[in-house]
Amino acid sequence: MKKFSADVDRERVQKLYKYEDDARAKGFKLIAGVDEAGRGSLVGSVLVAAVILPDDLYLERLDDSKKLSAKVREELYDKITAAAISWNVVRVEVKEIDTLNIYQATLQGMKRAVEGLDVRPDFVLTDAMHVDFDGGLATRSIIHGDALSASIAAASIIAKVTRDRLCDKWALTYPGYGFEHNRGYGTAEHLAAIERLGASPIHRRSFNPVKSMQ
Repeated sequence: MKKFSADVDRERVQKLYKYEDDARAKGFKLIAGVDEAGRGSLVGSVLVAAVILPDDLYLERLDDSKKLSAKVREELYDKITAAAISWNVVRVEVKEIDTLNIYQATLQGMKRAVEGLDVRPDFVLTDAMHVDFDGGLATRSIIHGDALSASIAAASIIAKVTRDRLCDKWALTYPGYGFEHNRGYGTAEHLAAIERLGASPIHRRSFNPVKSMQ
């Protein structure tokens, strides 16, 4: 395993501010990053987070949440929520997902996450999805933004940690599906459980294989 170097990590994290620095060079001051967790899951809410970080804040090991261990994500969650200028996380519930479709429901969640910040940003960075925010708020969509932008990475961690905590609760309420392990994604274990137990009340009825079983 490669030994951790604080100097190397600091340089790496500094590079994650490229898109934030580009926005500031154009006169924008409060830049929010937005990301979601759970979009591809078969169950439960999508969690969407928006975060405004101070300029060039160094958060050790900051990265795309999917690249981090649960322990490091939890540590960063605490650091991000303590240091952020503003942060907000919202739940997009199953009913909205099944009614609108997952894409549109996630877009609405991103809008609500930004609108719920107690400090209004003047620029928003989003992970892959283009969002037309109310009031003509300036925005930039970045493919793989959670690995390329500090603000989006921070949002991805907030969303992921919040959703994982919910999954642990769902696992207790609806035992047998392995939500504590699979987080609602379509693993072999999860699909076998659906065949055996049927769909739970929090399964998304618009998603296959749940949809085809109705």
